[in-house]
Amino acid sequence: MKLHEAERKLNEIANIKFKDLFTAEELQTIIVNKGKTGQLLELALGMQLSNTNRDFEDGELKTNKCDETSNPKETIFITQVSSMIDDLLQNKPFEETSLFEKIDNILYVPVCKVGVPAEWMFLESIHVDLNEERFFSLREQLHKDYDTICQLLNHHIETSEDGFIHTSNGKFMQIRSKDSKPYHPIYSNVYGREVSNKNHAFYFKKEFVYEIRKIVGKY
Repeated sequence: MKLHEAERKLNEIANIKFKDLFTAEELQTIIVNKGKTGQLLELALGMQLSNTNRDFEDGELKTNKCDETSNPKETIFITQVSSMIDDLLQNKPFEETSLFEKIDNILYVPVCKVGVPAEWMFLESIHVDLNEERFFSLREQLHKDYDTICQLLNHHIETSEDGFIHTSNGKFMQIRSKDSKPYHPIYSNVYGREVSNKNHAFYFKKEFVYEIRKIVGKY
């Protein structure tokens, strides 16, 4: 499925409560699965989200829990870092990274999860194409965030007592731990050793959501 097709479908059902959108059986499935957003979108779009690097043929889907006015309640997962750790530690050019591939063309879908699942609803989505002129300043800041985070990771490894990477923040992006037991250490060929005792991931901070809403005039 193309990103624009998904955007059209989702905006057609925006602001419709789930009790009016899904069957009783589908709602029960949502409740049993604790409202996993990926499953909600698969039901809404009538598709199975891809397990490849991209959710759509030409872009990526990003969702977030929000309130009735689209204010974000959580940060937004982007991608795990274990497979790209050495690219980060060597500050590989931003546009050449798998991270950039994950964020250069995204459909952001806020999901209002106020009250019981029957009262939840998708809100109007935002298409963020970093190749569009109106998003150039955002792209520049994300590039700066990436460079800052790369520098911080090396700084943590070289100066912290445990010699590991730690939470690293830019303005709109951050890296922090994301793992569950049994933990998955991160090995770096650059340093020839483990640089973390658990996996980490990139996230968009809440500030990213406020920024894209401002850019498209929904703030």
